[in-house]
Amino acid sequence: MTKTIDQVLEMAKATEVVDIRFTDLPGTWHHFTMPTHRLTEDFFEDGIPFDGSSIRGFQEIHESDMLLKPDPDCAFVDPTADIPTLVLSCNVYDPLTFEAYSRDPRYVALKAEAYLKTTGIADAVYFAPEAEFFVFDGVRYSSTTNESFYFIDSEEAWWESGHNGRPNYGRQIGPKRGYFPVPPTDTLQPLRNKFMLAMEKAGVKMDLHHHEVATAGQSEMSMTFTTLTRMADNLLLYKYIIKNVARQNGKTATFMPKPLFGDNGSGMHVHSSLWKGDTNVFFDEGGYAGLSQTAKYYIGGLLKHAPALLALTSPSTNSYRRLVPGYEAPVNIAYSQRNRSAICRIPATMSPKAKRVEFRAPDPTCNPYLAFSAILMAGLDGICNEIDPGEPQDRDLYELPAEEKKKIKQVPSSLDQVLDALEADHEFLLQGDVFTSDLLEEYIKYKRVHEVDAIRLRPTPHEFNLYFDA
Repeated sequence: MTKTIDQVLEMAKATEVVDIRFTDLPGTWHHFTMPTHRLTEDFFEDGIPFDGSSIRGFQEIHESDMLLKPDPDCAFVDPTADIPTLVLSCNVYDPLTFEAYSRDPRYVALKAEAYLKTTGIADAVYFAPEAEFFVFDGVRYSSTTNESFYFIDSEEAWWESGHNGRPNYGRQIGPKRGYFPVPPTDTLQPLRNKFMLAMEKAGVKMDLHHHEVATAGQSEMSMTFTTLTRMADNLLLYKYIIKNVARQNGKTATFMPKPLFGDNGSGMHVHSSLWKGDTNVFFDEGGYAGLSQTAKYYIGGLLKHAPALLALTSPSTNSYRRLVPGYEAPVNIAYSQRNRSAICRIPATMSPKAKRVEFRAPDPTCNPYLAFSAILMAGLDGICNEIDPGEPQDRDLYELPAEEKKKIKQVPSSLDQVLDALEADHEFLLQGDVFTSDLLEEYIKYKRVHEVDAIRLRPTPHEFNLYFDA
C-alpha cells in the first residue's frame, strides 16, 4: 500500500529522530540523522544537501554538492533502534538543475520499471531474492604489509567439536550437513525468529526462514515477492536488520559469498516474473515446465548476457570463490526445470501465479538496484530480439562425458573477466536510458582499482603454504 506524505508525517509523531538513507554505487546504505521536528511537508519537496564527493562512485571534489529527496512510500520505523526512529530512503538529485542523478542506483531501478511499461510486454516485474548469510560468534581478520589472516569463531561449526575453552554440548554441524536440522543442532532458530519478526515490524512481508547447507551458522530468510525497486529497498533493509539484530544478540552476520573453505558459499537466487494486469506473462500450461514463449525468450536474454550480468549480480572477487565448476555451483550457462547447477532454473510448480524464472548466479554483495535492473534488461532484450535459449539441460551435468561438457558454456572465473564482459556487452543496459555510460564506466573503474587490483597485489596465507619453501 502506497504511503502519502501526510501518512508519513503521522508516523513521525511516534518517533524522536529521522534517519535519512541513500545508496552508493557499490550498494552500501549511507545515512545521517535529524530531529523529527525538522520533517515537514516542504522537506519532501526541498530535500537536503550532502557532499557527493565523499560517496563511492558519485561526484568529483569540484562538483560535490548533491541533493537528497525522500520517498514517502519507503518510510518505516526502525525496529532495531533504541530511540524511536523513522527511516526514509532517498533519491539523489542535482541541486542546480533538480534532475535525477544518473549514478543514483535507485534511480536506475525506477527507470527500469518505467522502461518495462513502454515496451508493452508487461506492466510490472516482480522479484524475490533468496539471500543467504552466515551468523558467526566472532571474527578476526587483518591484511597489512607483513600480515594477512582471518579467523572465524562459531560454536556450531564442525571444527569446534573438540573445543574445551567453554561449555561444549556437541551436535556441531558437519560440512554440507546444515540443511534443515531441528534445534538444538540448529542453534540459530531463536535468532532467525528475531530477524523475521523485526522485518515484519518494518513492514516487509516474510515467507519463511531456515538453516542452510553449510556449517557455522549459514542461514536464509525468504521475503514475499514485490516490485523491482521496492524489493531492492527491502533487500537493503534485510541486510541491515540481520546485521543489527545479530550484533544486539552477541553475534556477527556476513553476506560474504565464500567465507569458509571446503563448504557451501552464500548465494542469492533471484526469482522474477512479468505481469500484464492480472496475467502472468511467463505462464503457458502447454509449454516446457509451464513456460510461455515470452518466458523462454527472457531466459535467452539472461543466458546470452550472463557473463556481463555477473559483473553486476556477482560483483566481488569473493563471488568467484563460490562460482567454481564441479562444486554444485550454478556455473553452467543453461536452463532447466530441476537442475540446480544450471544458471537458470524453473521452480517445479504449475501454478499460473507462481510461474517464474530463477537466476541462480547472483550473491548478496551486489547492489540490488543495479542487479535487479540488469536482470530485467537482459530478459527484455531476449524478448524484444526473440533470443532462443536452446534446449533445456535436464541431465546430470556433472556426469556428462567430457565432449558433451565442452558444449555447455560456463560463467567466467573471476571478477576481472566479468568486468571485461560488461565492457564488451552493455548496449542492452543502455536501452531506455536505464543505465548510462558514465555509471557503467565509473562502476567498472571502481571495481578494477579497489577490488581486482587490491586482491591481485596481495599474497594470501595459503601461498605461504605452497611456495615459502620454493
